[in-house]
Amino acid sequence: MNLEILTPERKLFSDEVYGVQLPGVSGSFEVLDKHAAMISALKSGRIKVLNDKNHSTLFEIRSGFVEVIANRVTVLVEGGKAI
Repeated sequence: MNLEILTPERKLFSDEVYGVQLPGVSGSFEVLDKHAAMISALKSGRIKVLNDKNHSTLFEIRSGFVEVIANRVTVLVEGGKAI
């Protein structure tokens, strides 16, 4: 699936990934290939990008939203940075 992580200032990440773990306001959740369409608010925490089954990349965020449509995940965040 395709993942983009965007801030108001720049694009933090854009690539094909295995999955992504996100800090939802009601608890953390994971989006994998062919996930159902959804929109969710995000709270302060870490986004874990699963580049493949053995490698991951972490981002720290203050808040944001995620949209999943047709195997494309777009994450809009405030205060995002790679860690």
